[in-house]
Amino acid sequence: MQRENSFNYPSSPSARLRHRRRSNEGIVEDLKSNGSPLLVNDRNKYKSMLIRAYSSVWMIGGFALVIYLGHLYIMAMVVVIQIFMARELFNLLRRTHEDRQLPGFRSLNWYFFFTAMFFVYGRLLSQRLVNTVTTDKVLYQLVSSLVKYQMAICYFLYIAGFMWFILTLKKKMYKYQFGQYAWTHMILIVVFTQSSFTVANIFEGIFWFLLPATLIVINDIAAYFFGFFFGRTPLIKISPKKTWEGFIGASVTTIISAFMLANIMGRFSWLTCPRKDLSTGWLHCDPGPMFTPEFFTLPGWIPTWFPWKDVTILRVQWHAICLGLFASIIAPFGGFFASGFKRAFKIKDFGDSIPGHGGITDRMDCQMVMAVFSYIYHQSFVVSQSITVESIIDQVLMNLTFEEQQLLFTKLGQMLQDRLFLQ
Repeated sequence: MQRENSFNYPSSPSARLRHRRRSNEGIVEDLKSNGSPLLVNDRNKYKSMLIRAYSSVWMIGGFALVIYLGHLYIMAMVVVIQIFMARELFNLLRRTHEDRQLPGFRSLNWYFFFTAMFFVYGRLLSQRLVNTVTTDKVLYQLVSSLVKYQMAICYFLYIAGFMWFILTLKKKMYKYQFGQYAWTHMILIVVFTQSSFTVANIFEGIFWFLLPATLIVINDIAAYFFGFFFGRTPLIKISPKKTWEGFIGASVTTIISAFMLANIMGRFSWLTCPRKDLSTGWLHCDPGPMFTPEFFTLPGWIPTWFPWKDVTILRVQWHAICLGLFASIIAPFGGFFASGFKRAFKIKDFGDSIPGHGGITDRMDCQMVMAVFSYIYHQSFVVSQSITVESIIDQVLMNLTFEEQQLLFTKLGQMLQDRLFLQ
């Protein structure tokens, strides 16, 4: 009597062929359900690597050119990236059939997007805009009024969009319209607001934008290559191609790179000086203790063949290690979140604008997380919290009218004269 758990192999050739086909189909289905195989087992990995490398060279070259051009061009690049990201995400839940029944409804998404852009960038750049137009009295008064009422203007713009949405509601389309309304706001909160911290970092000094962004790129490339050649142990189910070998190798590479790159970047005023206005000229400033080299003599147990006996270290390099730790351990979870999101919607990439990489959003998932941390870290542990002359002048220029500034100047001069007379 045959056991119930035994397996009967087909005897005829045609039956064995059908059995083999069913087995192969089962393997394909398992791969589809469990995700792509590890890179080390991917037969097309060399072709995909060449395509990815070619695109990376072009992206890095364009990125370097924008960095050379300066703060305003970097900000323009960030704005363009945000627009492309919004476009990709708006299209993710778009339904052509429903949109045809709602003419003009797609424009509402972009209306909210540019309203949010006006609000966020207005808050970030208002003082720098005022500093730029101080020489022209008429333009200065116009900009000052715009800055003063910017929040109210943005609020009424949003209310106008809210009323527009209500007035366009159509019977039997309520669920789709409210879904799009919620989706738009999620994009603005999760994507746009986080990536806007990047602009704040740029004007604090290109260094605080360039170093974190570069560390994410290095971590991504290192994880790819370590996983490409050594990956054997899967890291997380959400992203099947990620391996522990790639994660650990990339972490070590990123932390070492952070320490070394901070020393190189910290020696250029163009990268370290904050931009106080919206001009495009080259910057020169006092580097301050954060970017002042400190000399250290290496201990005697260092081998004699080592070429350096003294090394120079910038204080910012120790902060760079913290950025490197975050970029290698925490920031990749932004990529894992994006991978889970794509699996939830059953898509491979958010777009196809970058060959070998997917869409813009696929490249910016970790960058957004890193930008927020860099800004918070810089404001909490790097920037001095004490009141400075520059901060007081900024408040005077932004909050007082021209006549009030003249009155303040006159009274301050009288107070200083009285103090000198008493001495």
